[in-house]
Amino acid sequence: MTDQTETDVQGVLERVRALAPEIAARAGETEAARRLPAGLLDELREAGCFRVLLPPTHGGLGASLASALDVYDAVAQADASTAWCVAIGAGAWLDLTGLPRATFDELFDRPGRIIAGTLSPGGTATETTGGYRIDGRWAFASGCVYADWIYGVTRAADNPAELRTVLFSPDQVDIEDTWHAAGMRGTASHHFRADGVVVVADRTFPTFGARPAVDVPISRIPLPSLYALGFAAVALGAARGALDDVLALATDKVPLFDSRTLAANRHFQHQLAQADAALRAARCLVWDCAAELWATAEASAAFPDGLVARSRGAAAWATATAAETATVAFRLAGGSAVYTDSPVQRRLRDVQVIAQHFLLKPDTLTNVGAAMAGQPLDVPFL
Repeated sequence: MTDQTETDVQGVLERVRALAPEIAARAGETEAARRLPAGLLDELREAGCFRVLLPPTHGGLGASLASALDVYDAVAQADASTAWCVAIGAGAWLDLTGLPRATFDELFDRPGRIIAGTLSPGGTATETTGGYRIDGRWAFASGCVYADWIYGVTRAADNPAELRTVLFSPDQVDIEDTWHAAGMRGTASHHFRADGVVVVADRTFPTFGARPAVDVPISRIPLPSLYALGFAAVALGAARGALDDVLALATDKVPLFDSRTLAANRHFQHQLAQADAALRAARCLVWDCAAELWATAEASAAFPDGLVARSRGAAAWATATAAETATVAFRLAGGSAVYTDSPVQRRLRDVQVIAQHFLLKPDTLTNVGAAMAGQPLDVPFL
């Protein structure tokens, strides 16, 4: 990463920190709307959040993975849903590098383009004149309501084992209002569907094995590890925000039947210190893995299985730690946290939902351990 890139990324981080009070103040609005408010979306776009990982050839900053995590973490300390939308919007283009170069270039005809989609196969592709007829339904397409492009993975109608990624313009799909969730409510992670939509061949590619349209360090990192670390950064930022909320509350809150503030309570102090230490340790581990992955990618070296496994394990463990921290914060806040307008309870719900993600589920560590021990995996990839 060049000195200029570092300067540009720091500029994004400074703008994000300046926006943080507004992001936090509008978190309830974001949750109620189940999407980012238009004005806030524009401010995040102007701040450069969605261009952080893009290469300079396509209007981006070409930031390192760890630098991108800094941005996600800073946004998440204000609101996890907003940070999730930033992380998805900043990184989803990586799922489309298998497109022909001309089509890939078309995606970024102006700065700040937002891409949404999902890698879970949800439709079928039938060959037709000039392309494919697509029928299907896909879930968890975070940010799809304001995306400039939307993608999904299909199975070939005559060979379900053959996967093909398909790029849609928003007018080619119907977004279903399905995102009524326990947490992360502001991410607009709705279903979308396509019924008999014909997509030209140049807007499709084999999901695995296609020649990449761009070759830059970030696009060389195995996507499961890259995404898992990004999601962990969002969880850690949200948990840090929960601790900050409790600290602000503890200064003035006097628990029932106590003569001292919560901040003066020795049990509170002990649990606070434990939670803070666990959170800082988890953050260090995630950022360390990000730095090691980035160094390997910059060197165009092969990724050792152990590094990939440890990175996935670090993300899963860090997210679980974040969930535990948010739970501690909720309990420390007492009755004040049970109300729906409490940011502490919202952060608790948000982190718990992040921990449900496929890439972060608890048995990830089982597969990581199997990989480290040279044993067969229960999943096809880490």
